[in-house]
Amino acid sequence: MGRIRLTDILWTIFRHGFLTLVALVCFVPLMLVVSASFTDQEAIAQNGYTLLPTQFSTYAYEFILRDSRSVIQAYGVTLFVTIFGSISALLVMSLLAYALSRPNLRLRRPLSFYVLFTLLFYGGLVPTYIVISQILGLRDNLLVLILPIMVVPTYVLILRTYFTQIPEELIDAAKIDGAGEWRIFFQIVFPLSTPAFATVGLLCALMYWNDWFLSLLYIDNEKLYSLQYLLYRLLSNIQYLQVNTQAAPVSVPASPARMALAVLAVGPILLAALFAQKYFVRGITLGALRN
Repeated sequence: MGRIRLTDILWTIFRHGFLTLVALVCFVPLMLVVSASFTDQEAIAQNGYTLLPTQFSTYAYEFILRDSRSVIQAYGVTLFVTIFGSISALLVMSLLAYALSRPNLRLRRPLSFYVLFTLLFYGGLVPTYIVISQILGLRDNLLVLILPIMVVPTYVLILRTYFTQIPEELIDAAKIDGAGEWRIFFQIVFPLSTPAFATVGLLCALMYWNDWFLSLLYIDNEKLYSLQYLLYRLLSNIQYLQVNTQAAPVSVPASPARMALAVLAVGPILLAALFAQKYFVRGITLGALRN
C-alpha cells in the first residue's frame, strides 16, 4: 500500500513537472516577443533577445502608433468583422451541421457530398475573385471580409459529429411534445453542445481576426483596412525603410517594431482564447470521436 502511494506521488510530481516544462516552453517565446518590443534597437543588436529588456524603450510603439487614428480604425473594423462574422458563421455552420446529423433528412447524402467536395477541391483564386468582385460586387464592403470564409467544411464536420452524439431519444421526446426543429435546435441541441460551439466559435474568431488576405484582394478604402492588413503594410514599410536608409527621415526600430506589431496583433485574441480554453480541448476531442 505504501509503495502504491509513493508511486502515485512520484507520478504526480513527474506529471506536474512535465506540464510545467511544456508551459514554460510555450510561455518563454511570448515573453521574448514582449521584451524585445520594449527594447532599444541597438541593445538587441548588441545583446540579442532577452527575457527582460536590457535597455527599456517604447520607441517601437511610438513609431507604429504615429498614425494612431488608422490603427484604432483598423481595430474597430477587425473587432466588428470578428464578432459579427464569428456569430454569423457559427449560426450558419451549426444549422447546416444539425441538418446533416439528422438521419431522416432526404438530402443528407448530397449535402454531405457537397461539404466534402468543397473540403477537397478549391475553385481557384481567379474564379473566386471574379465572382466576389464582379458578380457580387463586394469590393470595398465589410461583407467581403465575412462571407467568403463564413462556412468552413472542417468546422461543419466537427459540429455534425458532435450533434450525432446527442441521444436521439431526447429529440424524439421533444417532437412528441410538439416541438419543431427550430425549438429543438435552440432549446435542446444548443445547450447540450456548449463545448462544440465554444470550440468552433473560438476557431472562427481566430480565423477572422488573423485574416489579411481578403483585405489585400478586395479592399482599397483605407478606412476599411483590417488590423492584420494594416500591420502587414506597416511591416512592409519598415522593411523598405530599413533597406533604403536614405528614404527614412528618422531611425527605424526594425526588430522592436516587428515584435510590437506581433504584440498588437495577438493581444486581444489571446484574451478570448483564455476565456474559451476550458471548452476547447473537450470540444475538439468529443467532436472527433467518430465520423
